[in-house]
Amino acid sequence: MTRTADVGVDRDSDESGSAVPPAAGDEPEGRSGNGPMPEVSLIKDPVIKTPTPEKALGSPPQPPAAVPPAPRTEHHDPQDDAPHLDVDEPLLAARAHRPSDLIRFLAGVLGIVAVFVLAGIATSTTSGIEQDIATNAPHFSAVLSTITGLVSSVAVLAVPLAFAVERLIKRDGLRVADGVLASVLAYGVSLGIDWWVAEGASEHLREALTRLPLDSNSTLTDPVHGYLAPVIAYMTAVGMSSRPRWRVALWVVVVFSGVTELLGGYTTPLSLMLTVLIGWSVAYGTLYAIGSPNIRPTGQHLMIGLRKVGFTPDGAHRAPDAPGGTRRYHVTQQDGPPLDVHIIDREQQASGFFYRAWRRLRLRSVAVRRSPQSLRQALEQEALIAYAAAASGARAPQLVATSELGPDAAILVYELVEGRTLDELADEEVTDLVMASLWRSVAALHERRIAHRRLTGESLLVVDEKAGCLVNLSGGDIAATDLTLRIDVAQLLTTFALRIGPERAVATANAVLGADRVAQALPLLQPVGMSRSTRIDLAKLTKERKAAARARALEQVAAGERTQQQAEEDIAAAGEDLLSRIRGQILQIAPEAPMEPAKLERLKPKSLIMVIALTFAAYLALTTIKPAQLKLSQMNWAWAAAALLAAAFSYVAAAMSLTGFVPERLPFRRTVAAQLAGSFVKLVAPAAIGGIALNTRYLQKAGIRPGQAVASVGASQLAGLAGHLLLLFSFGLITGSQTNGDLSASRAVIIGVLTAAVLALVVAAVAPLRRFVLGRLRSLFFGVVPRMLDLMQTPRKLVTGFGGILLLTLSFTACLDFSVQAFGGTVSFSAVAVVFLTANAAGSAIPTPGGIGPVEVALIGALTVADVSPAVATPAVFLYRALTFWLPVLPGWIAYNVLQRKQAL
Repeated sequence: MTRTADVGVDRDSDESGSAVPPAAGDEPEGRSGNGPMPEVSLIKDPVIKTPTPEKALGSPPQPPAAVPPAPRTEHHDPQDDAPHLDVDEPLLAARAHRPSDLIRFLAGVLGIVAVFVLAGIATSTTSGIEQDIATNAPHFSAVLSTITGLVSSVAVLAVPLAFAVERLIKRDGLRVADGVLASVLAYGVSLGIDWWVAEGASEHLREALTRLPLDSNSTLTDPVHGYLAPVIAYMTAVGMSSRPRWRVALWVVVVFSGVTELLGGYTTPLSLMLTVLIGWSVAYGTLYAIGSPNIRPTGQHLMIGLRKVGFTPDGAHRAPDAPGGTRRYHVTQQDGPPLDVHIIDREQQASGFFYRAWRRLRLRSVAVRRSPQSLRQALEQEALIAYAAAASGARAPQLVATSELGPDAAILVYELVEGRTLDELADEEVTDLVMASLWRSVAALHERRIAHRRLTGESLLVVDEKAGCLVNLSGGDIAATDLTLRIDVAQLLTTFALRIGPERAVATANAVLGADRVAQALPLLQPVGMSRSTRIDLAKLTKERKAAARARALEQVAAGERTQQQAEEDIAAAGEDLLSRIRGQILQIAPEAPMEPAKLERLKPKSLIMVIALTFAAYLALTTIKPAQLKLSQMNWAWAAAALLAAAFSYVAAAMSLTGFVPERLPFRRTVAAQLAGSFVKLVAPAAIGGIALNTRYLQKAGIRPGQAVASVGASQLAGLAGHLLLLFSFGLITGSQTNGDLSASRAVIIGVLTAAVLALVVAAVAPLRRFVLGRLRSLFFGVVPRMLDLMQTPRKLVTGFGGILLLTLSFTACLDFSVQAFGGTVSFSAVAVVFLTANAAGSAIPTPGGIGPVEVALIGALTVADVSPAVATPAVFLYRALTFWLPVLPGWIAYNVLQRKQAL
């Protein structure tokens, strides 16, 4: 909701305005001039404004008698006759969550962790430093030490108290409250760490963070100073960093207090470091959690700033933000043209920090623009780009003035160009003349080596039916490289193609730039080089096209208008992304265009995922599989070797189950390697989801069309589900017939049947869950029936597929059975099969990577129900999981990389 804030501005005042409007009677810091503070009110002042002829609406103004004048008891102030300026804008939030506070908090936490690590491993170093301090402490004068201690003890409380009084006088009680909250939290954290070090920490940590005072032999010192950490948290939270004098005073007091405590033997160096880091971290964590007082300048302060640089503003309203969160105002003047004013501030600079950091880490420096480090640099950079664009002859708004707006913001004043952005136009309004005009402006920039870098719909202003204007040049570069300019062309091609299709977009660019320059952009037509909004639009367009094509194909196949194969071809054609279609259009006008994609990425996400997955696997392997639980000394190595062979054979069986449902010929050894690679993928995705995605990708790389690849994997999954239920029922019957009236061994069968029934009832009863499952199954098994009909023509394939499913289940069952016998357990093979089929399904229902945790719990519980003692079931399950899940991780990673190098994944 938008409200109107009316401002009374003293025309003769030299006040620049603070970032936050002070309350009545408050004098802001650093105020110059003796004029009265401009009146700021969120309620319209009941002052009668006589309409000017151009503002009158044809009716005479109301006489002054209609509103009786308020009685005056004071002398007449000239400020009362000053006209009022209307600023229409949404009210800013009272608090803002700054990414910089979060970064400082995380840095402080890492520092605390580093102190604990240093205290735990560098015992000799820390003890040596403490001994050196204890040896040299007597050389200092006892009187001087006493005086220093007394002064620092008083000052460490007096400085925060004086600062609080100063803030309260300035009517800044909100910051004082934030500081008090941070100090209370810091005190609580200090008490918690003190208790943990005293009761639960290792001896090394206790020795590094505490010591016996020189004048006592019984009580250890505290690891964290209970009063110093809250003081640091308080002063940091109230904004000490923006006040150099108070900052210097605080750190002088902290240093004196720390040195006094250190020389007196009441603390250790690491304890002092820990105290400072805790106070610092708690302060910034508190500020980020509750938000800092918003210091962003408002439209009222903008009016004051414009008058300082010679403008005569009459009113303003908030315009849509520019890219990057830059606020914009459209300002009307009393005697001048309208203005488009941009405000850049520290809050706007900090927004999107993590996204920009990830882009700089992922992409090469030429593909991502380096952000300015300070507000002054941002102001100078945008001004330089604006002046350079005007000199190039490109059609862009003219920059007429710049100015600082207090210590934390600056303004850039442009001439207002009326028009609508490309995003606001209907598709039929995007004419070839408008696109040609924008391409000519881009060409003019590129001739002067100026890159725009933000050629999205919001940066393309359409003035009329024939002309366009480039806006939002603040993210551009001067002296740009050829690669950067080619990225501009690729971005603008994609922006136009998203609106009017790749054919017209490429044709218009070719008419203005020529085929050679358009062809040079072909290697840059890749999503990673586009802006974030463009990547979102590309993904949304592809998803919508595929969904529409799939729905249309289902209707046509059901009506008999098209065959299943024709429908799959239509879906595959609709799934072609827009960038591929743009490349096809470019190749038609320039067949010799380079096809090799440019290397824009420094670090690929899949490489990062591999490193994280391997680290995660190593951590889980070290924490989950413990030698004491495996009981290797009691293990029968012959049975363990048999279990290893059964686990290895499962990959051959999995390859058979996949190839059996693919009519096309697949290289069997490579298919086995793909199944082995799936053991690595399980680390970062649930087993079923990761296996489906990997097999689908493998079939597509093998030359099978996407629709048929999905159908083949769906057929394999459907047959596997049917085989799973059939084997569970069969082995349950066998187990029940072998019990001879003993019901303990058949409990697993009952549990399995009841579990399956309950899950089916839950899915059928809950409507959202039912729709979700049916939607997933419909997309997964679309085309399964026609695929199965194709397989019916080659019975050998069906035998291979169903035989692979049977052998896969028997392999895992044999591995579990041999693991149980390796630790002396005795249970029938059919009972182990029921345990495996039931517990594996129940454990895999919880979507953890590889079923880690639930599968182990379910297997141990099921074996215990089947009369296997927990002392045998626990190490047997850990051995089984080690052979089937953990041991194949490294070979799976090797297979994954080899198949990727061979373009098979």
